[in-house]
Amino acid sequence: MRAIDVIQRKRGGGELTPEELSFFVDGYVRGDIPDYQAAAWAMAVCLRGMSAAETAGLTQVMLRSGVTVDLSDLPGPKVDKHSTGGVGDKTSLIAAPLAAACGVLVPMIAGRGLGHTGGTLDKLEAIPGMRVRLSLEEFRSVLARCGVSIVGQTEEIAPADRRLYALRDVTGTVDSIPLIAASIMSKKLAVSADALVLDVKCGNGAFMRNLDDATALARTLIEIGRAMGRPMQVLITDMDQPLGNAVGNALEIVEAVATLKGRGPRDVESLSLELAARMVRMSGLAHTLDLARAAARRALTSGAGLAKLRALVEAQGGDPSVCDDTERLPRAKHAAVIRATSDGRLVRIACRTVGEVAQQLGAGRETLASHIDPSAGLLVHKKVGDLVIADEPLATLYGSDAPQVEACRTLLEQAMEVAREAPPPVALVRRVFEDTP
Repeated sequence: MRAIDVIQRKRGGGELTPEELSFFVDGYVRGDIPDYQAAAWAMAVCLRGMSAAETAGLTQVMLRSGVTVDLSDLPGPKVDKHSTGGVGDKTSLIAAPLAAACGVLVPMIAGRGLGHTGGTLDKLEAIPGMRVRLSLEEFRSVLARCGVSIVGQTEEIAPADRRLYALRDVTGTVDSIPLIAASIMSKKLAVSADALVLDVKCGNGAFMRNLDDATALARTLIEIGRAMGRPMQVLITDMDQPLGNAVGNALEIVEAVATLKGRGPRDVESLSLELAARMVRMSGLAHTLDLARAAARRALTSGAGLAKLRALVEAQGGDPSVCDDTERLPRAKHAAVIRATSDGRLVRIACRTVGEVAQQLGAGRETLASHIDPSAGLLVHKKVGDLVIADEPLATLYGSDAPQVEACRTLLEQAMEVAREAPPPVALVRRVFEDTP
């Protein structure tokens, strides 16, 4: 069997066998198959897709490329949460501590930014000293002490996904339902959580641009979870505009902390509470979703969620004082403001453009070797439908390179539209899929 034969078979629309998938993925992990052939294969998958059997087989191969983490000796229900990636999506930083404050153990293997979307690990690393690369023993220790740990993949956990994830980010092969599903589930199934809550983003700023594609991904995820005996809930949530106001790593930490203090944007708070509530319900610690929602709300208003975040940051080497004083986070050298040119209503924010602007400012990667600027990003001061007055600030851009900030300002100006009439509102949670015992 040769790598080029597997690539050509998939390019021609053929269905790869478990043996072919194992040969190719294992060979890539060992280094026998180079990046350029793996990139060609990933592009073929993007263009030709995969059957349900292929996607499940790919997930299995990626899962078997590393170890599985048995947490059965840790007392308490264990529930993980994952998002498919959005612009300004910092809910993991809020929902995980809230669920932990309700008594759920949250063992979260998170990812870095992918394409125009941000990554939980990059956001956490904006906190001075914060470590997200922990050994499995350190991961278990933090989880036992804090009830929550958010880390990146270790060398042992799904190394095939780690390599493919980074490659897809820089080769235009991100938005593929089979590759997204296999990536998510190979990481999540590697840790012995009792249940999963997944947030599939849908809209202009998501990899799934429309509800049909988001639904297809949700069903693919549910099918994989069912095959592996993992109870799941999948929410499809709106990503036609940034979630909250902050886009960029340190800026999103500021907003997450504000939300845990009860002072965050309404959409961020609402979705974070809903995700935390579903984690609590899936854990069995609340008999109904309404009771779980009440528990998550108490964790927010009492400050217990913020205390969990502070404990997590300290346990993983970060400066916990940022939870009290976010001025300690990195700050950009340059800023530029976009102002409204007329009165009206904000009718459009091209969400994907917002994410691409943040990436170009330094908040994301354009190549595997790209450096992340934790201070870079932007604040969108208005939401779709909001009243706008001429000369009022619409957005502020932040970065370390003044010419780049100015160039990005021009791009972002074109992404925001003001008109006379507000568009009809769109529900934040658009659909829910449940697969529970």
